[in-house]
Amino acid sequence: MSTTINFGIIGAGRIGKIHAENLASRIPGATVLAIADPNIEAARELATRLHVPSAVAEADALFDDPAINAIAICSSTDTHARFIIEAAQAGKHIFCEKPIAYDLAQIDAALAAVAKAGVSLQIGFNRRFDPNFRALRQAVVSGQIGAPQILRITSRDPAPPPIEYVKVSGGMFFDMTIHDFDMARYLLGSDVEEVCVMGGVLVDPAIGEAGDVDTAVIMLRFANGALGVIDNSRKAVYGYDQRAEVFGSGGMVASANNTSFNACLSNAEGVHGPKPLYFFLERYAESFVAEMRDFVACLHNGAPTPVSGLDGRAPVLMAMAATRSLHKGRPVKLSEISEG
Repeated sequence: MSTTINFGIIGAGRIGKIHAENLASRIPGATVLAIADPNIEAARELATRLHVPSAVAEADALFDDPAINAIAICSSTDTHARFIIEAAQAGKHIFCEKPIAYDLAQIDAALAAVAKAGVSLQIGFNRRFDPNFRALRQAVVSGQIGAPQILRITSRDPAPPPIEYVKVSGGMFFDMTIHDFDMARYLLGSDVEEVCVMGGVLVDPAIGEAGDVDTAVIMLRFANGALGVIDNSRKAVYGYDQRAEVFGSGGMVASANNTSFNACLSNAEGVHGPKPLYFFLERYAESFVAEMRDFVACLHNGAPTPVSGLDGRAPVLMAMAATRSLHKGRPVKLSEISEG
């Protein structure tokens, strides 16, 4: 591998811009050679702003370019598995945004192509690289809280997404909770065996009309015996609410929300502090840099990537189980999904 990893980026939308900007200016040992997007004007605008040499409409040009070592897939979810397969067949290393696909057969085909080609694959679960959650994981790994017994994750967006997005996103469990499913496995270092969901439409009736929920409480049973609870809402009026807690036999570790400053005013009217940061672009800005920095380092060093294809598959399985639990009104074992 050369001293610089040359990237091609597929997708010039919101997440594509984040990764393109980071790779172009904040990741040592990486550069961007091309950006592909069917909206060629968006690709050209991004390429021009970041001084990227090439902007194209079709991803094939990236796979065919021998100067490109790695592909960052930042396109719509329905294209992820196909682009993983095509990139692997072209001998390119792959960073792919979550989820890999909504279908296990498509995911398995993509992972098989990666294994056959012998290329590296990392899935974009950026929250694993957030310093708060990494500190929780380290407390668990080091035994500081004893044997984990209860996990609590609160994940609430400041506002619901556009209804047109809801209609094609696969539902809240796939476009929002999937991050929390990954975080649950990451924090406890254990797979989930059973999911039980209660959900409702308490924020926007249009979300219910689209066949989704906007509020949910999800209970988890882990293979190591621990229990977990995730609570989600599409609308927290005070900002982006991202907290977690792991309780164990020897103690507890918890993370609070990030705020724009940490000064707190106490007076006769009460105790006053800043709201949480408003959205994920602010809250997780540094984690996007860290995940890509680690991916590039793995390519340079020949080390396994920190978020594997199987790590990408497991939260999709959990999202499927959660969807079935919501519709069936009962707990669902993940084995029910994997067995068909």
